[in-house]
Amino acid sequence: MQVVFGVLGPVTAWSDGVPIALKGPQHRAVLARLIVARGRVVPVGLLVDDLWTVPPPGAVGAVRTFVAALRRALEPDRPARTPASLLVTEGPGYALRALEVDAWRFERAMSSTATLPPQEVLARLEEALDWWRGPAYADFADAPWATAERSRLAELRLHAVERQAEARLALGLAAEAVPGLDAHVTEHPWREDAWRLLALALYRSGRQGDALAVLRNARTRLVEQLGVDPSPALRQLETDILNQASHLEPGGAAGQVWAQATAAYDRAVASGARARLESTVGLLRNLAVTGAGGLEAAREHRLAAVKAAEELGDSELTARVIGAYDVPAIWTRSDDQEQADQLVAAAERALTALQPDQRAAKARLLATIALESRGTTRERGPEAAREAVRLARQLEDPALLAFALNGLFMQTFHRAGLAPERDQIGAQLITLSARHGLTTYEVLGRLIRLQARSALADWARADEHAAAADQLAERHELPLVGVFTQWYQALRLAAADEPGAEAAYRQAAVRLEGAGMPGLSNGLLSLALLSLGSKEGQDWGPYEPWVKLDLRKVPDPPRDLMFEAMWSLIARAAIAADDQAVMRRAKAALRPAAAELAGAGSGLLTFGPVADLIQSLDHHMSRNP
Repeated sequence: MQVVFGVLGPVTAWSDGVPIALKGPQHRAVLARLIVARGRVVPVGLLVDDLWTVPPPGAVGAVRTFVAALRRALEPDRPARTPASLLVTEGPGYALRALEVDAWRFERAMSSTATLPPQEVLARLEEALDWWRGPAYADFADAPWATAERSRLAELRLHAVERQAEARLALGLAAEAVPGLDAHVTEHPWREDAWRLLALALYRSGRQGDALAVLRNARTRLVEQLGVDPSPALRQLETDILNQASHLEPGGAAGQVWAQATAAYDRAVASGARARLESTVGLLRNLAVTGAGGLEAAREHRLAAVKAAEELGDSELTARVIGAYDVPAIWTRSDDQEQADQLVAAAERALTALQPDQRAAKARLLATIALESRGTTRERGPEAAREAVRLARQLEDPALLAFALNGLFMQTFHRAGLAPERDQIGAQLITLSARHGLTTYEVLGRLIRLQARSALADWARADEHAAAADQLAERHELPLVGVFTQWYQALRLAAADEPGAEAAYRQAAVRLEGAGMPGLSNGLLSLALLSLGSKEGQDWGPYEPWVKLDLRKVPDPPRDLMFEAMWSLIARAAIAADDQAVMRRAKAALRPAAAELAGAGSGLLTFGPVADLIQSLDHHMSRNP
């Protein structure tokens, strides 16, 4: 007997396809509350509190009666006095076991579309969306215990509708996508991605005027009713439609080649073939450098690919899947630290299973560990980076060496004043990449040198590297590069004390919106404005402990590109509070960077010459030795 529970609408249950009669709202409420718990035990006292605003006398007994009735309904053939197998008693409460819930099946269907071709995505989502019979937990709309789950499932359904539209657009079915999207934005007018998809579908259906009207409608609603401007993506789409940009069209020779090649791959390679995992990682690697949604999608699905490889029990495949994601990284704070830790753990497990002669795979795993350990205090990161570079040089593999050097760069923040060392790494990457056609690593080398020369106030050389990075990005369609070079231009104005610096920072922050790099963007604009002397910042993100300082327990800054900037904030606060002990700590930390500009090694902002700050520390410490 298979019991299936339905919550995508009113709460229901079926046994082998036959509806189960649930007596009364209290029985359904108990069942729904246990489903929300996802197999965890719900104490009887909590059930009482959730079922009644003011529990009546005998509420505990009533709950037990409801549970007994539910057990009879769910397992009518269970012999008397034998333990229940579905609705079980554990400790202080009850739990549902061996659950099959339509909402969970819907979630699995959504996750499975991540790497499927558009044809299969469309078919799978059409089937999954048909499972909905109304709002999730429809008969418990006012129950506080259901609120979070109802909201989560509602958001997942909206995302599925938009993914379905994306699949139709990818298949050239723009006209078919319009009616559903039109209804979607009418019901959910604050979803900017829905407006974007509707405008694109109209444009591809030959309705340019209607597409522009949709975007104007979206802008009016957002501005007049929410007081916010349309996102950069919506504004860019309007510009592209006005210009009839060629990239808005799904076809063309490139599109046809892609469609034909992917169709041939689907026919030739079995859906469960291990080769698909490696192919997926290759796609994710290319997707990551496109920025915005591409970077976020790559980050989301990369770990899933690694876990899938591990589940197959093939250590060599797992090592290849982990090591194949050699996406150049310039920012030293992880966008998702929890995921980074899981990737490091997976790489360590794969390392233990490698054979001694698998040196290239070992080097890639070590480089991955070095990259994903960025910003941490673990000694494993620097050790892995050095060993990866050593192995790559022995193997004389240029691409592998570039990957390993990226890992080494990420591990050069254990103290202040290491801009010259990073500059050398950048120079090696540029030379290596130019010789072997490794474009993305040449861009990385340029950005590393931009940062290092900024730290040393060598603006002429930094300008050269910024211009070279922009040229490479334009030639090879690498939009994320412009995020960093635009912030660098704002830094140039700030370092020269030019009046346009604040405006430049605000414009650069707009460019950063939706770029898919929360590790970079969180708190950055506020910090940049603070470097200009502005107190307007509210969202300090990860920098709050060093902006809103408690000198009695201020932590050492993370080992990243903001290391000197955070120490400069500590030093300033210590001077203002005349805290001799913290002033001594700050001076010791900053002394190796005496020839640098504090924070400029980020290529984003600066708090001025470190030498001036050390001089100020010396002055205040000498007054009160």
